[in-house]
Amino acid sequence: MAKLSLLFDPFFIFFFFLFISPSLCCPPYQKEALLHFKFLLLGNTSSNSNTDLYGLETWNSTSDDCCQWRLLHCTLQKVNLLDLSDLIPSQDLKPVVTSDILAPLFHLQTLISLDISYNNIHGEIPGVGLANLSNLVSLDMQGNSFNGSIPPSLFSLRHLEKLDMSYNLIEGTLGTNFGNLSNLKRLYLSSNSIHGEIPTQIGNLTNLQWLSLPNNKISGAIPPSLSHLKSLEELNLGQNFLTMELPTEIGNLSNIRWLLLCDNNLSGEIPPSIHKMEQLQILDLENNLFVGEIPTWLFDFNYLLDLGLGENKLVLKNARIAPRCMLMHLSLKSCNLSGQIPIWISNQTDLTFLDLSNNNLEGTLPQWLAQRDLSGLLLSNNKLSGSLPPHLFQSQSLNFLILSNNNLLGLLPDTIGQATEMKMLRLSGNNFSGPIPTSISNMLKLVLLDLSSNRFSSHQFPVFNPNSSLLYVDLSSNKLSGQVPTTFPLGIKVLVLSQNEFSHVLPQNLSNLNQLEYLDLHSNNIGGEIPNSLGGLKNLKSLNLSQNKLSGRIPLSFGGLQSLESLDLSHNNFFGEIPCTLANLFELSYLDLSNNKLEGRIPSGPQMDRMDEPNSYANNSGLCGMQINISCEKVPSEPKLKEEKTKKSNSWEIWFSWEMAVIGYPSGFLSTVLVMYVIGYFNITPQPGLIRSSCYVLSCTAASLFPLLPQKIVTLFFFCTTMVVFNDNEST
Repeated sequence: MAKLSLLFDPFFIFFFFLFISPSLCCPPYQKEALLHFKFLLLGNTSSNSNTDLYGLETWNSTSDDCCQWRLLHCTLQKVNLLDLSDLIPSQDLKPVVTSDILAPLFHLQTLISLDISYNNIHGEIPGVGLANLSNLVSLDMQGNSFNGSIPPSLFSLRHLEKLDMSYNLIEGTLGTNFGNLSNLKRLYLSSNSIHGEIPTQIGNLTNLQWLSLPNNKISGAIPPSLSHLKSLEELNLGQNFLTMELPTEIGNLSNIRWLLLCDNNLSGEIPPSIHKMEQLQILDLENNLFVGEIPTWLFDFNYLLDLGLGENKLVLKNARIAPRCMLMHLSLKSCNLSGQIPIWISNQTDLTFLDLSNNNLEGTLPQWLAQRDLSGLLLSNNKLSGSLPPHLFQSQSLNFLILSNNNLLGLLPDTIGQATEMKMLRLSGNNFSGPIPTSISNMLKLVLLDLSSNRFSSHQFPVFNPNSSLLYVDLSSNKLSGQVPTTFPLGIKVLVLSQNEFSHVLPQNLSNLNQLEYLDLHSNNIGGEIPNSLGGLKNLKSLNLSQNKLSGRIPLSFGGLQSLESLDLSHNNFFGEIPCTLANLFELSYLDLSNNKLEGRIPSGPQMDRMDEPNSYANNSGLCGMQINISCEKVPSEPKLKEEKTKKSNSWEIWFSWEMAVIGYPSGFLSTVLVMYVIGYFNITPQPGLIRSSCYVLSCTAASLFPLLPQKIVTLFFFCTTMVVFNDNEST
């Protein structure tokens, strides 16, 4: 009976309809507002079906109850939650819509949560309309193109707990009205163009847990009132223009877990009050102007996982501290570290990422570090020496290894291919020598390979899997030889092989690398003509073949390089005319054809006419065109030059043939008779020795008597005389 009476309790009935009972029909005005929004959205798309595929197909006038539609939720037959995020995921199909499209939604005054993120909405934020949604608790507008300033009417939403306007084009200042949003718990305004100072009224948001303002133009000092936010767990003010010293009051943020202040102009010493942040897990102070010693207490946090102090003027003097925290991420780049790699790092057994670049560290790479299972190791721009330990590449977690600009030397270990998870390998600016290990091709996930500015020398190259992930290869400034290698993945985009000792001709199958965007082969010994197949690299944006031994004509197929922006063929032996097909390169902005043997008219066209830098055509023979202010009418064209040379040659040959006929015929007859007499042709017994001597004397005499005779005629004369002697000797 007690249970039965409970069913008729008024509170129970209210609770049942509020949380348990199914929603009935929504009000007609809300249904009409939603259909109006859909109508406006479809009016901005090229095809209605594009939008219907992503959740709005259930929104139609034939359905009486809009609470049954997708992307929304109702309570007590009223729409209170509307999730319209990323309605059209495909960026190609996403229409450009203005903020006017939101007008119908402002009639839904029962809304508690509204998400319109990532819809490519342009225009100013409709402040008056948003003010009508006085019950809003959560508003998500991130990932659009809203511009203008934050409207003051937005701060009348007293129930708001979450506000996200990240990744837009919002300008203006934060203003002083933010203090009115006393219930706000999460505020995200990252990646906009907000400027001015952080208002002191920000301290009124005592319920705030997350404050994210990175990648804006906020300047001035961090206000001490920020320390009033006792509930704050994340504070991200990175990538702004903040100045001055950190206020000592910042240590009062006792619940802070993430403190991100990187990429600003903060100065002074790191305040000791930070030591009171006992819950701190991530501390990023990189790229500021902090000075003084790195406090050893920074390594005493119980929960600290990520410490970034790079790009400051800090000094770590005590290299043998015994930290109490177990870091996962440690960045001490540009901190004036000297000596060997700090030994206390060996105690960090949970460490996965270490950045000690841009310091003055010396000595070899310690074995304990090589055996650590790191995902990222950055030690570039130091003074490290010695060879690389083989254990370094036996890690199955190593993704990034950057050791550029040190004094490392020796052969690369054969174990390098065992680092199969490697994505970026940069060893440039060292003294490594010998061949590039063939096992490096086992790194199927490798995206970037930079071995430039070393002493690698070999004509054998690794054969990469055609479908591996490698996109960027730089092997420049080494002593590599042989033919230009083509054993790279088919998807490679950047290939730099300049300043080596490559020779032979350019391989035809270089065109198989049809995704190439940047090809640099300058300063080698490459000869033969350029193969026409090179014109098949349709995605090529930059081509540099300068300072080689290339010859022949510039291929007509180069006109097919429609994406080409830079072309350098200088300091070679190209001859003939510049192909007219270069006028088809509408993206071309840099051209250098100097120091060749080119001649004729420089092609004209909308883009070629802009290539008017005289140095681009310097030290060629006979070039003309408006680009170098030389009229082609003053320079005889190649056909005319050939015609004049042909006429002169023919007239000389006619004269020469008649003169030689007059002189040569009697001279030849008398000379033949003389030879026959000397050799005893008219005698009974010939004398072979005398024959050979006489022939030699006669030939020399003929050459001296007729210096104008071509060498072929003299040779023929000698041959005929010899044949006479030979025939006579045979008959005898």
